[in-house]
Amino acid sequence: MQAFDQIQELWQKHEVEVKVSADEMLQQAKKEVNGLKLKSALNIFGMLASFIAIAALWIFMHFESWTTHVGISITIVAIGVYTLILYRDHRLIAKNDATAHPHEYLNNLKTYQLNRFKLYNSLYWFYAIALSLGIIFYFIEILTYLSMPQKVAAIVLTFSWILFCSTILRKAVMSREKERIALLIEKFERISGQISVTE
Repeated sequence: MQAFDQIQELWQKHEVEVKVSADEMLQQAKKEVNGLKLKSALNIFGMLASFIAIAALWIFMHFESWTTHVGISITIVAIGVYTLILYRDHRLIAKNDATAHPHEYLNNLKTYQLNRFKLYNSLYWFYAIALSLGIIFYFIEILTYLSMPQKVAAIVLTFSWILFCSTILRKAVMSREKERIALLIEKFERISGQISVTE
């Protein structure tokens, strides 16, 4: 056992210095940035698809109650505003080349990180409340066409899904994205440090 402790102590004292050039780090960071851009773009396209689907439903379906029109318009406005916020944040990480201007990109990435924090916290709740209100107004007319078990199923499934997205899913996405952006910021800080040293 004593021999194992000595080997472990020797191993802990042994330091290996790994040198990665700024160019290699930039290439790794660029790969991760492209992944972040793709995810952001997919979120925007998903929101646009939802916007178009709900707008098409509103245009091509005949609704008799004014509450249905109010519900759909609240939902469309909420999705539209949220999509614009996502697009604004996407432009922060997509407007310039990360490898050409690492200092500027680092600042944009930090702003993006703050915006995402706001988006997943305070702004998300406005979005969830607006969607819930829209659905409630929409359901006033739609539920009249359903039987009692269908009404209960529609209400329970809809609000369970909203609750699931607002709690478990939101927290999981938030922590994963927070970690990913923090690692990217750390990489760009190291790259900026290496570039400053070489200049």
